[in-house]
Amino acid sequence: MVLAVGWRLASLARSRANEASLRRAGAVEVGARNSLALTVAHVAIYLGAIGEGAVRGFRLDGFAAAGLVLYGFGAVMLALVIRDLGRVWTVKVFIAPDHVLVRTWLFRTFRHPNYMLAIGPELVGLCLALHAVVTLAWAVPVYGALLWVRIRLEEAAMRERFTAY
Repeated sequence: MVLAVGWRLASLARSRANEASLRRAGAVEVGARNSLALTVAHVAIYLGAIGEGAVRGFRLDGFAAAGLVLYGFGAVMLALVIRDLGRVWTVKVFIAPDHVLVRTWLFRTFRHPNYMLAIGPELVGLCLALHAVVTLAWAVPVYGALLWVRIRLEEAAMRERFTAY
């Protein structure tokens, strides 16, 4: 858990630095209320999963091992997304005046890899690793609904900015 929380905090530090730079460059945030709701839900899932794991007792079995593999996959995908998006990667949605459409293999092959290949596996993997079935049961629909709104907001902003999107 220490590594998972540490990885998430490190990525948030990167996000904050990029956000500050984007704001200085005149970038516009899209869907601020949705970003706040996603942040609250993300933290709640972490706290719920850790709490549930503590109550149930942490144990490494096949269920937990599958969760760790899924979480690890999500962490690797997040690292690739951060690399590919570079200075425009944040946990929020920003459109910069000089924003460039990212066309790396990952972004050409998968629609929204940050959400589908990184965050989804991260949260599901965390819950599985900690046997947090109650957290998983409420997290998937709540986070999924918030993410659906985020994707729609981001798609609209990207279509407005890039005719090729």
